[in-house]
Amino acid sequence: MYENKETVLRDLSARENVFLKRVYLWMVVGLALTAAVAFFVAQSATLLRYVAANPISIIVIALVEFALVIYLSARVETMSVGTAIGCFLGYSALTGVTFSVIVAAYLGTGIIEKAFLSTALVFGIASAYGAVTKRAIKGWGNWLFVALLGIIVVSIFNIIFQSTLFEFIVCAAGILIFTGLTAWDTNKLVAMNRAYGTEMNSDELSKISILGALDLYLDFLNIFLYFVRIFANARDN
Repeated sequence: MYENKETVLRDLSARENVFLKRVYLWMVVGLALTAAVAFFVAQSATLLRYVAANPISIIVIALVEFALVIYLSARVETMSVGTAIGCFLGYSALTGVTFSVIVAAYLGTGIIEKAFLSTALVFGIASAYGAVTKRAIKGWGNWLFVALLGIIVVSIFNIIFQSTLFEFIVCAAGILIFTGLTAWDTNKLVAMNRAYGTEMNSDELSKISILGALDLYLDFLNIFLYFVRIFANARDN
C-alpha cells in the first residue's frame, strides 16, 4: 500500500486525479460546513439578531476571514496539514455566520435553491473545462482581475444611482468573471501539480489540495451570491 502511494505521488497523471478529487472533496466539505452554520444561525433569533444588528461583529468576522485567507495562502508550505485544515474549516464556518443573513432573508422563497443549482451547473462546466483544456488560459488571470475591479467600481456607483438595469449588468458580468476565474483557478491547479514534477510528498499533496479547495470555494460562493441577487431582483420587480 505504501509503495502504491509513493508510485501515485511520482506519477503526474495519477497524482493529478488524486489531487483534483481531494480539492473538490475539501471544497464540498467547506460548502457543507458553511451551509450548516448559516442555517443554524438563521434558525436562532438571538444569534441572527446579534449578527444582523451588530456591525462590529460583521467587521470582526470579515477581518478574521481575511486574515485566515492571507495566512493560509502565504504559509501553506510551512504549516502543518492540521493547521491548514483548521484555517480552511474556520474560514468556512465564519462565512456561514455571515451567510446566515442571506438564508434568513430568502429561506422558503426558492431563491437559495435556484441560485445553488444554477451555480453548481455553471461552476461544474467551467471547472471541468479548466481541468481538461489544452488551451493556454494562464493569461486570463490579469484580464479577469481587471474586470473584477471594474465590477467593484460600477457596484459602488450603483449604490448611489440604484439602477435596476445596472444591477443586472453587474450581476451578469460578475457571474461571467467568476466563471472565468473558476476555469482559470482549476487550470492553475493542474499546472501546479505538474510543476512539482515527481518531487511531492503526502503532506504537500494534502496542503495544496486545501489551498486549491479554498480558491474554488471562493469562486463558487461569489457566483452563488450574484445568482441570488439576480433571482431576488427578478422576484421584487
